[in-house]
Parts: sequence; structure tokens; C-alpha cells
Amino acid sequence: MFTLIKTEKRARRGVFKTVHGEIQTPVFMNVATSAAIKGAVSSLDLKEIKCQVELCNTYHLHIRPGDKIIKELGGLHKFMNWDGPILTDSGGFQVFSLAKLRTIKEEGVYFQSHVDGAKIFMGPEESMQIQSNLASTIAMAFDECVENPSPYDYTRESCDRTYRWLIRCIEELNRLKSLPDTINKNQMLFGINQGGVYEDLRIEHMKKIRDLPLDGFAIGGLAVGESHEEMYRIIDAVEPFMPEDKPRYLMGVGTPVNILEAVSLGVDFFDCVITSRNARHGSLFTNEGVLNLNNKKFELDPRPIEEGCQCPACKNFSRAYLRHLIKAGEMLGMRLCVLHNLYFYNNFMQEIRDNIEKGTFHEYKERMIPRLLNRL
Repeated sequence: MFTLIKTEKRARRGVFKTVHGEIQTPVFMNVATSAAIKGAVSSLDLKEIKCQVELCNTYHLHIRPGDKIIKELGGLHKFMNWDGPILTDSGGFQVFSLAKLRTIKEEGVYFQSHVDGAKIFMGPEESMQIQSNLASTIAMAFDECVENPSPYDYTRESCDRTYRWLIRCIEELNRLKSLPDTINKNQMLFGINQGGVYEDLRIEHMKKIRDLPLDGFAIGGLAVGESHEEMYRIIDAVEPFMPEDKPRYLMGVGTPVNILEAVSLGVDFFDCVITSRNARHGSLFTNEGVLNLNNKKFELDPRPIEEGCQCPACKNFSRAYLRHLIKAGEMLGMRLCVLHNLYFYNNFMQEIRDNIEKGTFHEYKERMIPRLLNRL
């Protein structure tokens, strides 16, 4: 399913074959948490801006409209009118970050919905059942995401529990795929490495899960309070213990510079809400740095966001017009800016793939990092 095409030191260029098409890696997954990209961007728009994979969230879709409703309508692909790969996050991070009250037990987590306070239980089996109803291409195992920093002893206990939960996820997903009414009987499962900022726990946990029958492996529990340097240290420590023939996914990361650093350490999959969230507030990524449309100096600027960019915003509208829309709170401004940022990221990943193939990735990385840190 996963084939390495080329490597440059630890950077990897690969292709991941799924029932919903091939994924060229390294890849940035466009985050459609509730089955839509925030900012009025549809699945049809994503074809135009080179999106390969959409990422949706188990927790949010379970709460509304409900995963059983989506199953009745034929699964997420039909629901969203998207025929490419979809990865569903397990809901674990949201349970631990959004729930008003929660109690963690061996069977799973009891918590209250952040929407209406309703009491909900989610464990490994429930997460797999929801993701099976959604019929995503790739399901994520249910895990506990601890805060950084967390006490060493608690983090160790959490790792052990996450491992036990992973075994239950594998068994339950296999059971679900055998049922006659399951929509996607080829649904894949990624396991998640945990261990906080403790290298020994990370390595120990990775060694325990790497031989399990999984389709890929994620590094979870990072970008949740630790410094970038700590994050890179953990990736650097755990990557040598990850299988070479399976994709590696760094969850919830990140900025263009984070991606360049993580690719150089052997990571293949990324996702982050920063692209759409920043865009809705007028903060835009370009190859020359970050541009903030709220700055008054763009009030009379007739240029596109970035010269040569082929996104719908840059091909048709000026910085001045987009600034006006953002300042006026017009949805069109948010939509166009989100389209630009997503296009930038998807095109950026294509450049990374091209440079790994040519053997020039590390030159590209060193050239791009100072530029990407600019404030325009």
C-alpha cells in the first residue's frame, strides 16, 4: 500500500494506495472538521486547489449531524460529494480538549458534549463504530492525548492504556469490516504513538505498536504546549523506530517551517487548522513570508496576494479588495483567503515532493525557511 519512491537523507517521497485513490507523499491534509472547510469552501473547490486528502473529525460528526445519519446517506464521501481519500481523526483529542467534564476509565471516557452538555461515552469500540459509519478511507485509533508537560508516571500509565485501547480498536474494526452492511470494508487504521515529551516513553511505546497489523503510524500529543525544539527532539528520537514501509503522520502540525523540519526527519502526513483559521482573519501564507491584510498599507495595493499564484483569489482579485472584504466581515473575503492558504499549502507540498525527487530538498529547505519567516 505504501511505496517509497525516493529518499534524501531522512526525507521521504512516497505514494500510498487506498480504496479512494493514491496519495502522493509528503502530503498536507485539508481540515474539514465537520465535513466542510471553514470559510465556505466546498469539496468541489478542493479539486481546483490540488487537495489530495480531506480530514474530518469523529467527535464533531458524532455530535452533529450524527454518524448514523451519515451512514444512512451513504457515508462521508457521498455526504460531502468528495471521491478522494478521507482520514477521520478518532475524536480522542477533542474529547480531552473540548469536553466540559470527563472521567477516564479503562473502558473509555465519560464526558459532556461541548455543544449542549449531553452525557456521552466513547471508548475504542465506539470510536471505531462511528468511523465505520462514516466510512472514511483511514480511521485513527482512539488514544489519550495528555497535556505537555504531564507527570512522567501519569504519562507512562496513559501510554499503557493507549496501547490496550489500540488492541481493542484493531479487533473492533476487523469485526465491523466483516459485517454485511459496512460501507467501506477496506477501511484502514493508523495507530498513534504517545509518550509526551519523554523520549524513553515514546520509543518504548513505538516499539510496542510497530509490529501490530496497522496501515500507518501517527505521532500524537505534540503541538499541544511544548516548544518547537521539543517537538523536533521527539520526532528525531522516535522516527528511527517507525516502520520504513508504512506512512508516518505528525498530527496537528503545522506551519510551513514545521513541515519542512518534520519532512527532513522522515514524516509523510500533516494536518493543521492554521491554514483556514489564519486565512479567515486575513493572515496569508506566501513564498516570501506571511502577509496580514489588516495592515493599512494594503488599502490601495492593486497586486494579488502573491504574484504568479494560481489560486482563485490571486488570479482574480487585489489585496486592496480582499482587505476591504475582510475588514467588512464579508464571507467572500474569508472564502477567498482560505482558498489561497489551502492552495499555497497544497502547492508547497508539491514543491517538497519535487525537490525530494530531484535530490535538492535540503537546499530547498535552507533557502525557504528564512523567507517563510518574513513578515510582509
